Amino acid sequence: MKELDRLLEVIEEIAAGRYSNDVMELTMPEVPEPVRSIAEAMGLMMVKVEAREYRLEMLIRELQELNERIRLNAIDTVSAMANALAARDTYTEGHADRVGRIAGLIAAELGMPESEIELVRLAGRLHDIGKIGFSDRLFLPHEGKNSEEVIREITRHPTTGAEILKDLDFLGPALSYIHCHHERPDGRGYPRHLKAGDIPLGARVVAVADAFDAMTTDRPYQQARSPETVLAILKEGAGSKWDPDCVAAFELVLPKLLPDSPARRDKPAGLPA
Repeated sequence: MKELDRLLEVIEEIAAGRYSNDVMELTMPEVPEPVRSIAEAMGLMMVKVEAREYRLEMLIRELQELNERIRLNAIDTVSAMANALAARDTYTEGHADRVGRIAGLIAAELGMPESEIELVRLAGRLHDIGKIGFSDRLFLPHEGKNSEEVIREITRHPTTGAEILKDLDFLGPALSYIHCHHERPDGRGYPRHLKAGDIPLGARVVAVADAFDAMTTDRPYQQARSPETVLAILKEGAGSKWDPDCVAAFELVLPKLLPDSPARRDKPAGLPA
């Protein structure tokens, strides 16, 4: 019976998730029973299944949108915490945002995927969040070397920052970038004394961006240096203090950061002001 054979073919297609209107051809009056009744039942079932699948797709989309709103709200909250440091230390006002922008440029120059660039940029914005726990004395103007007690407090801030942010799952590897942004290729960094390739690339990028901004802005313990002077310092320390590939990439993006550079005046949308 050709109608029955066709019905079996249609049922197999529906069972495999390949829905079509072919089943409706078997619901016509000229189709003999019980094929017609089975086809009508299959058609009704297919419609109900499609409706449920559509509803599930809509729920998933709503959840994704909700998760994205939660993610953005969380980023705004911790960014506000990082920016609150400026109220305690006017010397570093805007530092976090600048490091984030510079780190993003370096990451792009290195050819990192866009998703990774965003994580590096975010890690740059949040790299000093651990300083929220600093005592006020660390933000007071001072000269000369810090005491050992103060140095110990300073070297804890990457670990403190990672601890503060550990429950924000969407940060993914950015958490390790924050934790490791003061590590050095020669192993003389902190907090874990990691060496070279053991340091996540995103952390090595943030380290260069952080160093450049720190050295080109006034601090209680030093006057701002020129970008050209700082670039020379970074190149001299490449391989020991900073990752050489990240320094080389930074040198290529530096013109985009200089106020009188044609590269900056004609910059594409999205580059830092």
